[in-house]
Amino acid sequence: MSSDGKKSRTRPAFTDQEALQFHQRGRPGKLEITPTKPMATQRDLSLAYSPGVAVPVRSIAEDPDRAFDYTARGNLVAVISNGTAILGLGNLGALASKPVMEGKAVLFKRFADIDGIDLEVDTADVDAFINSVRYLGPSFGGINLEDIKAPDCFLIESQLRELLDIPVFHDDQHGTAIIAAAGLINALHLTDRKLEDLKIVCNGAGAAGIACIELVKAMGVPHNNVILCDTKGVIYQGRTEGMNQWKSAHAVPTDARTLAEALDGADVFFGVSVKGALTREMVRSMAPNPIIFAMANPDPEILPEEVAEIRDDVIIATGRSDYPNQVNNVLGFPYIFRGALDVRATAINEPMKIAAAEALAKLAREDVPDEVAAAYQGNRPRFGPEYIIPVPFDPRLISVVPPAVAKAAMESGVARHPIVDMKDYAERLSARRDPVAGSLQRIFTKVRQSPKRVVFAEGEEEAVIRAAASFVNQELGTAILIGREERIQEEAFAAGIEIRPGLEILNAAMSRRNRDYADYLYAKLQRKGMLWRDCQRMVNQDRNFFGALMVALGDADAMVTGVTRNYSVALEAVRRVIDPKPGHTMIGLSMVLSRGRTVLVADTAVHDDPSAANLADIAEEAAHVARRLGYEPRVAMLTYASFGHPPGERASRVQEAVRILDSRRLDFEYDGEMSADVALNQEIMRSAYPFCRLSGPANVLIMPTFDAASIATKTLQELGGSMVLGPLLVGLDKPVQIVPFGAKDSDIVNLAAVAAYGIT
Repeated sequence: MSSDGKKSRTRPAFTDQEALQFHQRGRPGKLEITPTKPMATQRDLSLAYSPGVAVPVRSIAEDPDRAFDYTARGNLVAVISNGTAILGLGNLGALASKPVMEGKAVLFKRFADIDGIDLEVDTADVDAFINSVRYLGPSFGGINLEDIKAPDCFLIESQLRELLDIPVFHDDQHGTAIIAAAGLINALHLTDRKLEDLKIVCNGAGAAGIACIELVKAMGVPHNNVILCDTKGVIYQGRTEGMNQWKSAHAVPTDARTLAEALDGADVFFGVSVKGALTREMVRSMAPNPIIFAMANPDPEILPEEVAEIRDDVIIATGRSDYPNQVNNVLGFPYIFRGALDVRATAINEPMKIAAAEALAKLAREDVPDEVAAAYQGNRPRFGPEYIIPVPFDPRLISVVPPAVAKAAMESGVARHPIVDMKDYAERLSARRDPVAGSLQRIFTKVRQSPKRVVFAEGEEEAVIRAAASFVNQELGTAILIGREERIQEEAFAAGIEIRPGLEILNAAMSRRNRDYADYLYAKLQRKGMLWRDCQRMVNQDRNFFGALMVALGDADAMVTGVTRNYSVALEAVRRVIDPKPGHTMIGLSMVLSRGRTVLVADTAVHDDPSAANLADIAEEAAHVARRLGYEPRVAMLTYASFGHPPGERASRVQEAVRILDSRRLDFEYDGEMSADVALNQEIMRSAYPFCRLSGPANVLIMPTFDAASIATKTLQELGGSMVLGPLLVGLDKPVQIVPFGAKDSDIVNLAAVAAYGIT
């Protein structure tokens, strides 16, 4: 069994010393606390603590539910252990469990933006443990129990669930069960079987094993169709040796007494026991198309290659990351708690667990994005015997699992704060994991209200086909792939992409509009050295020309291109077809998202060494787009100098640009010349330059040259901690966007939506 993304390889890809250095370097450990409110002034401190803090204190005393509004409780989970069953290492004590619990808290933050606090309770006494945790309930929105031995974990979880009004979840039990159940759902889908017809054998009667069989029974597998085994054999009705109340609850009438006898004719094997527990002979005795979940940690009950030598009709999953179908708890607990916290659930119940399993199973049946393919070294997984469980790298988990859990919580009556608009909730969840998604949410919503026909010019590329399919699946409009139909169909089939309604294919050379496009292009270029036959050739052979002509003549609303060509090459083709918008300047505008802050940077694509007049025009265009994107523009005209010091030719040019803007009587804030630190740091701005006309940190940065703009944005992107979208192409008469060379499918979808939104 694998838990929380912890490595399960027999030979880890690191030395012991490297692991110690990782946890020691810089600030020891893996966590720190960062304030969410400013603490810069005396007034800030007065509001944060005394006397201002008295106001929310009185409010919470009147209504305890207000703690979710005025404190961090609603996004805070306690990760608690006593260290009696650490990983596969056994009882090493509470303090030794701290690195693991810190790691768990990190995973909560990384995958679901939940703040986790690790608490190590130094007692093996069940009652003492329960009493130490029960009184901490008001501090947290949920409690994740971890690495506690069985059967103590059963008593601890059940009693704490009764004593507390927040979710209490022992992940070693339920996390493994939920992921295994998701895999089982898909294995049944592939083998055309039903839950109620299964014969299941589970080897291992500890926390995870019992949780697995309890969950599959709740999903519909009959009680007598599940045989549980422990180290002494089958748990049958009438057995007395080595029994307890949790094992007795799953005793069944059967003549089988050994694991081998129980597995004869079985459909499914769940293993949460030890290496070697499942033999080759046992595998041979199972029913046709058997399903094997060998989840022992660190080594499975049987290796997949051993199974493959015996029979070829097996679907197998393990807890290891070096085999397909890893049962990894990190697929579950962050997202289950995310959904539970967001509806302020009082518990995590069976319907919520089943909803999580079904959501995971459904996600594995869908086409995977580029981020998942990258995790597989470019070998894109497809739903089938070796891909029945999603991988932790799938960015869609955050927007798929929590809504399913939240919905189940509401329907089962444990939600105190129901969510009204689940679609909006899913979009907000995506924004927590992906800042770009959050910034584009308004655009996606508007486009769905008025779907457009968008040309995907490089239609024979797999990434483009995938992006076009995603564009249609997200109900953003119709996607038109330019290319040879047979070639596109072949690429789509090989990639496992379904050509659905709304996804059109158009061959430029065979288009009925071919001559019309050539005539239109000839009229534009005949005095620029082009013959009619040259124009005909460009229409037939260059998909950027053909796509741009579709948009220019109204046969499509927008276009996206750039995957296979340098930005400037694609831009040159588009500019020969579509003119700049009258009265506007064409620019490239990049959206930089860093530490919860969005800044627009211009010009990152068009003007190499802009004049003062160009800089003024660029500022106007950028401010216009900022408003289209929902931001009130505060424009900083950047250079190396700030308000006259040090002097220089480039600084003088920016000063002149500001004077030009002054003469235009504009309705947005702008100022300059200034350096980037002054523009982005309000404290520096206010203390050194109190006359600056910006009311706050700049959100639109006008760079003095294309070099400066390109270097700045690409450096931020590559150093990490920032995401860059664009450059967005602004100022054309028709909406066209050019993605970076080799862009991922998600980037193509984002800019296709921007094009459909009509940013010009």
